[in-house]
Amino acid sequence: MSGNTVYISAGSNIGDRRENLTKAFKLLASENGIEMVAASRLYETEPVGVTDQPYFLNCVFSIRTAIEPGLLLERLKLIERAVGRKPGYVRWGRREIDLDILLYGDTIISNPRLTVPHPELMRRRFVLQPLVELCPEMVIPGTGISVREAAQVCSDRSSVVLFQKNILD
Repeated sequence: MSGNTVYISAGSNIGDRRENLTKAFKLLASENGIEMVAASRLYETEPVGVTDQPYFLNCVFSIRTAIEPGLLLERLKLIERAVGRKPGYVRWGRREIDLDILLYGDTIISNPRLTVPHPELMRRRFVLQPLVELCPEMVIPGTGISVREAAQVCSDRSSVVLFQKNILD
């Protein structure tokens, strides 16, 4: 499939976290115009921001798509609702599923609905660690540094522990 390589973070800390991530993966894979390329391993991660909540399971998906970024974001929000996410959540709070576009090829986007690279990417170990598995040498657009380098210099010291080797296991 032609198009852009896109990296999407996925996280869950309500209900059956693993099942929520698996369902999101399968729904994304079933979307027209999206080819699943890879998924990182699953990591159990300490909450960041709002810390009085259950630990998350996090991973990163790699896809190929020609779907423009704004429409892709809309599809991700539909998948979140299908997995069980309810409207009106607290920023950085508990959630059934959270899907975010981290990187969209080498595109830089900044508008009220979408910022790519994701604005928290460089400050979040729970995103960088699984991203290193998928594209360690990719230079993060607008930064001049690779994903691996970003992970090495990330000041976030929250806990990120391997939970499961494969999302579909």
